[in-house]
Amino acid sequence: MTDPSLPQIDTSIPHSARVWNYWLGGKDNFPADHAAGDAYAAKYPLIQTFARESRDFLRRTVSYLAREAGVRQFLDLGAGLPTVDNTHEVVQRIAPDCRVVYVDHDPLVLLHVHALGISTADGAVDYLEADMRNTDLILEGAAKTLDMTRPVAVVISDVLGHIVDWDEALSLVHRLMDRLPSGSYLSLSHSTASDEEHRAVQEEYNNSGAIPYIFREPEQTIAFFDGLELVEPGMVSWPNWHPDANTGRATERAGWGAVARKP
Repeated sequence: MTDPSLPQIDTSIPHSARVWNYWLGGKDNFPADHAAGDAYAAKYPLIQTFARESRDFLRRTVSYLAREAGVRQFLDLGAGLPTVDNTHEVVQRIAPDCRVVYVDHDPLVLLHVHALGISTADGAVDYLEADMRNTDLILEGAAKTLDMTRPVAVVISDVLGHIVDWDEALSLVHRLMDRLPSGSYLSLSHSTASDEEHRAVQEEYNNSGAIPYIFREPEQTIAFFDGLELVEPGMVSWPNWHPDANTGRATERAGWGAVARKP
């Protein structure tokens, strides 16, 4: 019998978070997601490499923020389904006292919130159910776990393409960063179209009934960092941001991202 208190999930329609989870080797996906993911990968095999590159970019950026920048508070927007090397896992390995708040409005993520609740004795992990465009709700909810008078690292990992309107996407980032104290950081990545074939396959996926994703080029997405100080090497393709032994060989064309500090 279905528990009416739990969010109901339509598993017959592919969902971007579950397809991404499938490409990364996660277990929180269904046959419709397998079919959509396999169909996409059959037409554009590099997508699975791009998924890994995006995840590796997240791992390296939050590692940098915890280790080199000394950040101890993280606000992860559009966190998606837990897989491996989630933000709290990475930063709390470096500094157990890190505090992390995940934000997502996906009902499946809500069902898996228990997987994000494993924390260290010194730190904290919390989850906020909210649309990332509702910045007032996000900041109010995050303040229950984070000290908003101290620096916070905002993590937005390859999810802004789900907001079709450019001005709306740009505004939500600026609204968040404007209300955070000096010394806060932004780690942000965004997918680009590798080539026309990639764009065509994505358009077909967008028309399948799944939540659409809009590609944007780095010449446009650099505007997310207006008013912030870019950390070297600035805005680059995912594999070229502070590569390490686990980065792997860079593809010719991937998503782009950067880390920046609020002065």
